[in-house]
Amino acid sequence: MFDWLNSLLGRSEAPPSAQVEIYTWQTCPYCIRAKLLLWWKKVEFTEYKIDGDGAARMKMAERASGRKTVPQIFVNNQHIGGCDELYALDAKGNLDPLLAQPSNQAAQG
Repeated sequence: MFDWLNSLLGRSEAPPSAQVEIYTWQTCPYCIRAKLLLWWKKVEFTEYKIDGDGAARMKMAERASGRKTVPQIFVNNQHIGGCDELYALDAKGNLDPLLAQPSNQAAQG
């Protein structure tokens, strides 16, 4: 009914095809904010909730070049960074082209 608002507000009409993974804590406001942007862009993503899971946090840190804060976001197995980096990519107009790239790799989570 209000699909015309999507283009007016900059929301994608078709879901992106990239494989997106995000490591989160359930109550982390930055995680919620990052997931909100991904939801807004109609991105289907794999979420790894690592609350209290030391092994999962270590795996995330290995993939994220030692970063242990959440969220940590990967697009097509490429480390993007956290919430601030995700929003910065979007502000520069670089997020949508990245999300449009099809995935060639399976999830690493």
